[in-house]
Amino acid sequence: MQPQPLRLVSGIAPLAPGQGPLQQVLQNASLYPVFQPIVNLSDASIHAHEALIRGPSGTALHTPDNLLRAAAQEDLGYEFESACVVATLRHWGHMRSGGRLFVNISANALVRVFNLRGREGLLRWILDLRVMPRTLVLEITEHERVDSMDRLAEVVQEIRSAGVSLALDDFGDGHSSLRLWSQLKPEIVKIDKYFTRNISAHGDKLKTIQALQQIATIFGSSLVAEGIETAEDLRVLRDLGIEYGQGYFLGHPDRKPLKYLGVDPQRVLGERQVAVFPELGRMSQGGHLRSLSLLRAPTVTPDTHNDTLAEIFLEHPTLHAVAMLEGERPVGIINRALFMNEYSKLFYREVWGRKPCVVHANPEPRLIEREHSVDELVGILTSQDQRYLNDGFIATENGRYVGLGTGDQLVRSVTETRIEAARHANPLTFLPGNIPISQHMERLLKKQVRFVACYADLNNFKPFNDYYGYWRGDEMIRLLARIAMEQCDSQRDFLGHVGGDDFIILFQSPDWRVRCERLVAEFAERALAMFDEAARERGGIEAEDRHGVQRFFPCTTLSIGAAVIDGSQFSRAEDVANLAAMAKHAAKQAGVGLWEREAGVL
Repeated sequence: MQPQPLRLVSGIAPLAPGQGPLQQVLQNASLYPVFQPIVNLSDASIHAHEALIRGPSGTALHTPDNLLRAAAQEDLGYEFESACVVATLRHWGHMRSGGRLFVNISANALVRVFNLRGREGLLRWILDLRVMPRTLVLEITEHERVDSMDRLAEVVQEIRSAGVSLALDDFGDGHSSLRLWSQLKPEIVKIDKYFTRNISAHGDKLKTIQALQQIATIFGSSLVAEGIETAEDLRVLRDLGIEYGQGYFLGHPDRKPLKYLGVDPQRVLGERQVAVFPELGRMSQGGHLRSLSLLRAPTVTPDTHNDTLAEIFLEHPTLHAVAMLEGERPVGIINRALFMNEYSKLFYREVWGRKPCVVHANPEPRLIEREHSVDELVGILTSQDQRYLNDGFIATENGRYVGLGTGDQLVRSVTETRIEAARHANPLTFLPGNIPISQHMERLLKKQVRFVACYADLNNFKPFNDYYGYWRGDEMIRLLARIAMEQCDSQRDFLGHVGGDDFIILFQSPDWRVRCERLVAEFAERALAMFDEAARERGGIEAEDRHGVQRFFPCTTLSIGAAVIDGSQFSRAEDVANLAAMAKHAAKQAGVGLWEREAGVL
């Protein structure tokens, strides 16, 4: 259907004749909408369409970017928005299309239209254009700041009472998104494509989306993931539980609304495969000092008298030190025990009480920014400068003093964070640890997927580690991790490192046997390079066994136990892990590279 000529309805004044190109487009009613589908990711149905405006074909003002630029240059922002809304609603009403319609409008333009028409006038206007208010979703754009948030909230409440729904567009790419979300509580929030594009490869984006899901639950909003352009990204967003999606992979904008989803997105949304979520990088796993509870202690300056400092320590008997500042910048730290030892000496107060305390300060205090990663904190603990054990440390934020910490706190923080990080990512290989392994198993079981749980373990690794040392032992474990990654399909197969030389692979690839056999063979060949020439010639090494008896051990190889899992028969990740461990034990006992068992119900 060709776009209908635009005739501005009553309430939106015709434009005065002008010379600008956009002014002419508006006068000629040359704007028309195209429609991009918004898809329900749970059942692959077309939930709604978003209307996107276009100018005359074959002209410079055909594209939205050029139209917006022209509106700014000609100072026609409100007039342009009004014309877009009228063109869209009129076109949609003439087509009598089913489903919901998302229409873009800025917050300020919405308030202005409502002020002109009122609730009843706006409702009559929508009905006159043959659009049912309950099918209309006004999508608030954030290209400019909202003049009055409170007035906008009042307008939204009135519009909502008329049956019109509200969506927040491009969340994360505007001026006041979070406040808008909190105050307006829109039915729909559209996540900006920056956070969804290539999400299948970025753990930080995935974590951001999960955080947005929590906010959406609090405010009762549904989420639309914009910018979906690949099957891989669609799988991740589908498995995250995002309700709706939009993007070129799901459907391009077109003059006619899409009735049915295309073959490729239908296939992805209908498949049983579970996406492998990307993990956070090493630095993100490490944690920061920000979680530490700091002591908001009094401070001194280089000119503070010793008597004053003594009063501070006496008033705060648990205070281990005091920071010395020049303005907001720390320049020293004074240890309580060292100072009070001097201050308590005979005649000290009479001679030095009114003198500056700067002579007692350590002019090179240990300063730690609150955004330090754990890896940087470990460097502090292992450095030759161990004064932090007595003096503690000064915490800063952008170089400004924020509080004091003790050496015990620092050691405890690093230890606890490392332990927690190790549960999520193995510190040797940076592969997912026990918690992500269990979470992925649970996702597979929840979707009742048929998959293969493989437990990989090295044969004769302990003698190798004892003979050549832990450093080369770590190198062998990293070698196994690299080869395993090479043999896994990153979109289908999940690789985790339980600890030591134990690895878990959760295969969805149909050729998993071939991949396992290649993994066993490739490791056997490449691991030989880690033995010295004499050991390679003999085929092994002489080393002590677990009972302290010297004997011959063949070169290190790999055994894999595989349990074929019917996800509909299991409910606990622990049961799957136990079956895989039993299969691994059988493989090692039999002395084979791959042992397969069909898993029944436990």
